[in-house]
This record gives sequence, structure tokens and C-alpha cells, in this order.
Amino acid sequence: MLNNRLLRRTWIGSAVGTIATSIATSRFTLGDPASVGSALAIQQSLGFSLYGMKALTLDFAMKACAEIGYSHVEFALNAGYPTEPAVFSPDSRLKAAAMLKELRISLPCMMLHMSLTADDKAHASALALIQSASEQGRDLVPEQPPILETVLGGSPTKWEEQKKAMVERLHDWASTAEKSKTVIAIKAHVSSAVNSPERLLWLLDEVKSPSIQIAYDYSHFELQEIDMEESMKLLLPRTRFIHVKDSVGELGKSQFVLPGSGRTDYVKYFSLLRQHNYVGPVCVEVSSQVFNKPNYDPIAAAKVSYLVLSDAMKKAS
Repeated sequence: MLNNRLLRRTWIGSAVGTIATSIATSRFTLGDPASVGSALAIQQSLGFSLYGMKALTLDFAMKACAEIGYSHVEFALNAGYPTEPAVFSPDSRLKAAAMLKELRISLPCMMLHMSLTADDKAHASALALIQSASEQGRDLVPEQPPILETVLGGSPTKWEEQKKAMVERLHDWASTAEKSKTVIAIKAHVSSAVNSPERLLWLLDEVKSPSIQIAYDYSHFELQEIDMEESMKLLLPRTRFIHVKDSVGELGKSQFVLPGSGRTDYVKYFSLLRQHNYVGPVCVEVSSQVFNKPNYDPIAAAKVSYLVLSDAMKKAS
């Protein structure tokens, strides 16, 4: 059981626990897994990225997510996290793999932070990271290694001058991923060179590698007033992983927030996923704009996100 002192700090109340009990073992299947043509495809499940739980130990974070009712977690491989490949020892990986099975939660994806606009030294480090992360994934889940997901760097205003070099870098990522037998899901970001569905698809069409797919995060499109359904129509056929978070404010004066604290209609969101036959993980990503605040409570964030999203999934289905 979780440490009672930390649990008492949460501000959700007992209602979340009631909902978690009734939904914890549910799986929301939207479409036929065979339709995506991939052995890595899974039933749609609700998860939480441990990117938002840096202050907790890995064991505690995984147990918390499982007790709340999440079906999967995402490990963050960024510097300073316990699952960073350089510090995540073989023994720790074995322990984490055993705990995933014990808790009956999956690990469909691991987060990287890389850039297609980095200098040669950083690019070489990114290629090494892809290889080490792939090895780590096989250590953790040998029967179905997690995919890797990352943003792409650059500036929205420099897309035209950066895109050719980004394609060359992405070819290198793809080659390394293919040799490592893994998939990299790349994500558009409102503040990056690749900030729209069209730019994201252009990159994929230029590289044409089965090892490069899409991580979908509507919050970055919502800030640009890009239509939800249109973005899903364009991107979901090649999407392997979904991040969810919310936003408030306008472009240039915006703030990412927890699901349910912004403008996103999640009943509509999950209804559209169903209509487009999306099959795969839907994972809460707590923005650094949220978790860097002094009063941030990771357990409370996970609980309120689960309450909002699980309720929306039920209504949509």
C-alpha cells in the first residue's frame, strides 16, 4: 500500500477511489488491433507518464499509478530520472520488469528528449541514446518492447530553412531504430519547427521508414486553433502513441494544465478516437509548466487526471 502521509496530501477526495475500483480492470477497445498492421499494437488503455513523477521513486510511482487505476505507464529516460539509461542498472531493470508484471500494468512507450536541429555532437549522442533506450526496452519487456517517443526541436519560424537538415537527421534516427528493431514516435510541438499535422506528415513522407511513426498530442494543435477532428483524420492512421494534457490562454500567452482544467472536450475526444478506430495507449503527460510549480503534488495530479479521463471514456463508449 502507498504511504498514507503522501496520500493524505491529495485533494481529490474519496470519489476517485470509488471510480478507480470500478474501472481499474477495464480496457477500452476502439477498433480491431489487427487493423493497424502491427505486432506492437495494444488495446486502447489509459496511462500516466512518469515524466510527471520525477520526485517519486520508481517503485512508488508505479504502485501509485496501478492503485489509481491506470493500465500503463510511460518511463521518462531524460537526464535526472531514475530510468535514464546511463543510471538505470541491470538489476534495477529486472526489478522494474518484475514489478510491471506484479502490478499488471504495461509499458508501451518510453520518453526521450531529442532534437533534429541539434549540432553534430548532440546528434551523435541522440543516435547512441536510441540504441541504449532500445536495449533498455528489451530488458524491461522482452516480449513486446516499448516504442520511443520524442519531440523534434527547432523553431516554428525557421521551418523552411531547417526542414532539409531535419530530414537528413531523421533518416539517421530511422536507420538506428531499424537496426535496433524499435519504433520512434515523433511529436509535433507548438514551439518547435514541426508544429502542425502537415509538417509532421511531410517529414514522415520524406523518410518513409516503418520505424518512424507519430505520437499525437492535441494540446499543441488546440493552441493554434487547429480542428480536433481534422488533426485526428490526418494523423491517427500513423499514430502509435497518444499524450493528453490541457491548455488555457492563447498562443504566446498560454499555459499547459492537467486534463479537465482547460478547454478540451474529452467526451468528444474519445468519441472521435472511437470513430477513427484508434487502437493504442492514451497517456497523461503532465507538463513541466505544471510539475515545476512549488505546490505540485504528483499523486493528486494522477488522480484528478484519471477521474476526468476515465469518466469521459465511459461516456464516449
